[in-house]
Amino acid sequence: MTPTPPARELSDLAAVRAALARGRAVVLPNPAPLTCVVAATRPDAVNTAKQRPAEQAVALWAHHPRTLDALAERLDLGPDALRLARRLLAEERLTVLAPVRRPEEAPPWLAPATQDGWTLLFGARWQPLAGLLDAFPVLYVSSANRTGHDPAPGPAEALAMFPPGVPVLRSPGPDDDLDGGPDDGPGGLGGPGGPGGPRRAATTTVRLHPDGRLGLHRHGAQDRAFADPEQYLARLRSGRGR
Repeated sequence: MTPTPPARELSDLAAVRAALARGRAVVLPNPAPLTCVVAATRPDAVNTAKQRPAEQAVALWAHHPRTLDALAERLDLGPDALRLARRLLAEERLTVLAPVRRPEEAPPWLAPATQDGWTLLFGARWQPLAGLLDAFPVLYVSSANRTGHDPAPGPAEALAMFPPGVPVLRSPGPDDDLDGGPDDGPGGLGGPGGPGGPRRAATTTVRLHPDGRLGLHRHGAQDRAFADPEQYLARLRSGRGR
């Protein structure tokens, strides 16, 4: 009789950090109402994990101050629009399509996220993952789904969707801080959420034009409470809280 293989388990921080250091893709949790993401230091690793062409464009995870500073020199945005971009990424945790200045000269670290003069930036930085993210200033990221599937709302669903070669980080609880800093707390946009929390979805994507105009590119978790997209965009422009 063939022995039953041991059940696959969620990975701890050390295993995920080691996988990223080797250029492998990993699945990371996000605070509710966002879904998990698949990330790697190599864009082809992200695409391979998702079972799609290795050269497909991915998002750049603009989570690190050095990455944001480097982007300021590359984006075709004025000072006010740059400040808006930083807020949309860091505070609103949105995905942002931003115009690139001289896209034909995009550096190697930006080129995988750049297409037709626009670059795709992901900005969620969940405090429990800060220690891990800081070790990898340049990461590429996409929703944690394989071809034909919806994004995995949590680590358990990602574990069932991705093969053993893609480590899935367990989600921290309110008393289980992965980087030693303060946790954002359970529930809402700041915590891991639970069965009674909001239904999870991929991030809303907005397009930020050179003159600072905003457009809704893709519906997602953050705008779904607004029947009229213009109402949501007006809230973003005003800077009012969530």
